[in-house]
Amino acid sequence: MRYTTYNTANDRENNEILFRDAEHERFCLQSLEKCRWCDVYHEALVYCLGIDRDTREHIDRIYDFKSGDVKPECLHEGWQTSGSMRTVRMAFNLYCNGTPSVYGIKNSKDKLRECAEYSVSDLFSCGYAKYFWEAVKIRYPEYCG
Repeated sequence: MRYTTYNTANDRENNEILFRDAEHERFCLQSLEKCRWCDVYHEALVYCLGIDRDTREHIDRIYDFKSGDVKPECLHEGWQTSGSMRTVRMAFNLYCNGTPSVYGIKNSKDKLRECAEYSVSDLFSCGYAKYFWEAVKIRYPEYCG
């Protein structure tokens, strides 16, 4: 596994990943063991969902480890915050290469509104941006390595 904790940017080597805190790292290691595959898709998904405490606590409402399916309906649940919704959308985008929460929406305006929630400006305009960038590097090591 490529995950390595470090404390500061000066301590960082090329293949080390920044974790938000010890809980984030622990979550990633435990969740990757449950995944059907250990590839960049799953690594990015798990890393991303581990950033936010709420997404860690509700992982089974977001992702099905047995089937490998995401659960877009989780974005409408009461536990979601603006940070957890950004985290879920970022994780879904990296894992599915798209916007899976858009597929169940019938109204065109609502569909476009949801699709816009996946834009870089919406996702990265929060305190999780540096961790989202780490998730992108995990998902695309051949371009960001």
